[in-house]
Amino acid sequence: MDTDKLDLMSPDMVNENFEKLATLFPNCVTEGAEGKAIDFDLLKQELNHAVVEGNKERYRLEWPGKKESIVTANLPTTKTLRPIREDSVDFDNTENLYIEGDNLEVLKILQESYLGKIKMIYIDPPYNTGKDFVYKDNFTQDKEEYKEESGQKDEYDQRLIVNPDTAGRYHSDWLSMMYPRLKLARNLLSNDGLIFISIADEEVHNLRKICDDIFGENNFRANFLWRKKTTTSNVKDAQVSPQVDYTMCYGKSDQAKIKQRETTTDHRSYPENDNEGNYRLAVIEKKDSGSYKRDTMKFPIMGHLPREGKRWQIGKDTAIKLEDKNRFVWDGEKIKLKIYELEDENSYSAQPNLMLDKGTSDSGAKEVNDDLFSTPELFDNPKPTSLIQYFIEISSNNNEIILDFFSGSASTAHAVMLHNVIKNNRKNNYIQVQLPELTDEKSEAFKVGYKNICEIGKERIRRAGKKILEEIKVKKESKNSELDFDGDSSKTDYKLDIGFRVYRLDESNMQDVYYKPQDYKQDKLELFEDNVKPDRTADDLLAQVMLDWGLPLSLKIEQANINGKKVFKVADNSLFACFDNGIDESFAKEIAKEKPLRIVFRDNGFKDDTAKVNVKQLLKQLSPETEMKVI
Repeated sequence: MDTDKLDLMSPDMVNENFEKLATLFPNCVTEGAEGKAIDFDLLKQELNHAVVEGNKERYRLEWPGKKESIVTANLPTTKTLRPIREDSVDFDNTENLYIEGDNLEVLKILQESYLGKIKMIYIDPPYNTGKDFVYKDNFTQDKEEYKEESGQKDEYDQRLIVNPDTAGRYHSDWLSMMYPRLKLARNLLSNDGLIFISIADEEVHNLRKICDDIFGENNFRANFLWRKKTTTSNVKDAQVSPQVDYTMCYGKSDQAKIKQRETTTDHRSYPENDNEGNYRLAVIEKKDSGSYKRDTMKFPIMGHLPREGKRWQIGKDTAIKLEDKNRFVWDGEKIKLKIYELEDENSYSAQPNLMLDKGTSDSGAKEVNDDLFSTPELFDNPKPTSLIQYFIEISSNNNEIILDFFSGSASTAHAVMLHNVIKNNRKNNYIQVQLPELTDEKSEAFKVGYKNICEIGKERIRRAGKKILEEIKVKKESKNSELDFDGDSSKTDYKLDIGFRVYRLDESNMQDVYYKPQDYKQDKLELFEDNVKPDRTADDLLAQVMLDWGLPLSLKIEQANINGKKVFKVADNSLFACFDNGIDESFAKEIAKEKPLRIVFRDNGFKDDTAKVNVKQLLKQLSPETEMKVI
């Protein structure tokens, strides 16, 4: 269509509505007899808490349990995250998060606070080799049935099961595990955000299909091949030794781009000069065969055509403008273009999808087991930080959040810290999510005292942070350093954030009556004079309030004493929280002077009912911008 012409017709509302639905639910876009269409059965499922049956044939990936996995993703949760200060490093100031718990529940909890705020996600999920554990997400069963069926009865209520390749639902169980997690992860990505998913041969084909379903086929960016080992296997009867793993990359939308490789101009010389300045000469011919063949790129410049078998690299309109500026030179054999030093720009090229120099499984294991813990075989096959740093570099810039919800040994956290330093103190932050999966009693990890994977991950971050700071000190003193810093490190501010806040998934801080008052008779309500469970602290309540109000858990938290009460200040005046008792009018007057945007109290924290009404009215009068809530 000629874009200069008016349509002279009313808007096509059907197409507009189609595009809106496709943006909200890309998995509901399918192929019909007349092209793209909406799968209304799937759309119904997205808008329903129960399984909706449908029998219409269409082009899509199906497996037993797909509809249940959509229901699983859409079901709300009342669970919360509780801060664990004793496991954290620099809790009040750091912007990094380490979250222990089932990543499905955690992703649901993060939906409000981090919706559209994550620039890059990297995950290394179970590969489904027949020996890996997968989550069993069946919310129709109660907690005790979960534990009996999965064989897990520890204090973490784990829902992991082994998925043997002899099982009747071998692929289906893996797909049902991955699908809801990827759906929730997509919501967290910014419009220009990218997700990278490492996978092996067993499920790479299925991963591509479910990602097409969730992110949209048009948002596929690349399938990177990473050489994980340089030697072949000598296992008996092995016919082929797999030496590569795959990393699938998808964008949230068409705004999500992989950065091109940049070639700097620093090494170039400009030996010629004229009245416009110093310049270099560049040949503007390219071979004219195969996929490079372009008949339209053969036209006269300064009266000369390209040489035999060649074509120009620039179009006719551009060439005419450059010729008018006397930018071409004929050297008696070929045409060359003057490129002036002041106008020369960095050149760019596409990223390769074959990665031969991004570490190996062995180097990843050495980083953890040998370099940090001095304990061989502590952790199996962790990804090398050089691989994850590469994905960070091609997907993000500065002051952005990077999420890994299959954290494992916390390679991503380590990679983010390294990348921040190497790129001259970038300030990207990470969120790590990991189920506290128990270590095998026969493993090296268990023998040296690590009861679960989270303990290893947290300790790795602590040790890696200290080691990086030591390397920074060495570099600043101009000694040899293992770190390869970009730019002039002597001018770099190395205030690296090596801290992290630990949160643990748990049941809600609130009594059941808070959510289901209709289930309790009036004579029982006196048992719940306080909505809050008795074992919960002010820190616990603050975390749940921040999540409920959609505030990132990484915001700076300060504590103050106002009128004899303990007050939490989140991000200056973004949120004030006071969970003490005896809240009255005098306290409200002092708080109003601070002009907080939001403030929250416990429902039973007021001196009396009159004080509760008066506090609300005083805040309206003295600080009208303040929004008050109670829990």
